[in-house]
Amino acid sequence: MAEGVIGIIGGSGLYEMEGLESVEERWLETPFGPPSDAYITGTLEGRRVAFLPRHGRGHRLMPSELNFRANIFGFKLLGAEWVISAAAVGSMREDLPPRDIVIPDQFFDRTKGRISTFFGDGIVAHVSFADPTCPILGKQLLAAGEAVGARMHWGGTYLCMEGPQFSTRAESRIYRSWGVDVIGMTNLQEAKLCREAEICYATLALVTDYDVWHDTEADVSVEAVVAVLKQNAETAKAIIKAAVSSFPARREGCHCPSALRDAIISAPSAIPSQVRERLRPIIGKYVK
Repeated sequence: MAEGVIGIIGGSGLYEMEGLESVEERWLETPFGPPSDAYITGTLEGRRVAFLPRHGRGHRLMPSELNFRANIFGFKLLGAEWVISAAAVGSMREDLPPRDIVIPDQFFDRTKGRISTFFGDGIVAHVSFADPTCPILGKQLLAAGEAVGARMHWGGTYLCMEGPQFSTRAESRIYRSWGVDVIGMTNLQEAKLCREAEICYATLALVTDYDVWHDTEADVSVEAVVAVLKQNAETAKAIIKAAVSSFPARREGCHCPSALRDAIISAPSAIPSQVRERLRPIIGKYVK
């Protein structure tokens, strides 16, 4: 069996991936429209990878404008079995200062009306999302981060807000009282769609600031975030390179590859043929 592709989503500050060999730019069409940009495919540390800048090259797309379905469907078309997502976040804890990195294992949704499922239009599926990230992939990223000397933290809750504005003080203090660990604007929908697509997913949450709850630190601003982004991006690249070099040939020990096995509720005969065809890369092994 051929080794699966490792997908990489670059967030704010991470728009390219150095070290790729046999590079090819792939523009894909999906049933859900165009992805954020071309996928840059190649080999990294001997493994096949596909890199996508989440916000497009030049950072053209706001979090609310991202076509999450197209982005993840594109990875599925390319044969991705894992997706590593790098994202800038604000810290909601004193002991998570800027430049630290969190591997969250929970999400809390504060977005408003974003589409976060491939299903509908005649097909219904309910995947398990109690544990929204892949623990095996997360532990690989944790070990890789520790190996390159990054200050890593395992687990925690990523609160996903709508944006593009940063939090009010009232919001930030309430979120902090809820016990969340970091705050960002993008990763929840990616995690949901990867689960539906049976792709292992984990986040490198790169802390850039303390949001606006902190009494002594400066309030979050674009200037403050950008000052930290470059260093965070270099650290993320080092972690991803180290993680990729130790990836197994195939997935074992997680339930991600069979997430849809018992999730599709609709009777096969009731699923419209055009919907069946549109979702074939995702549902094909369950719905003939």
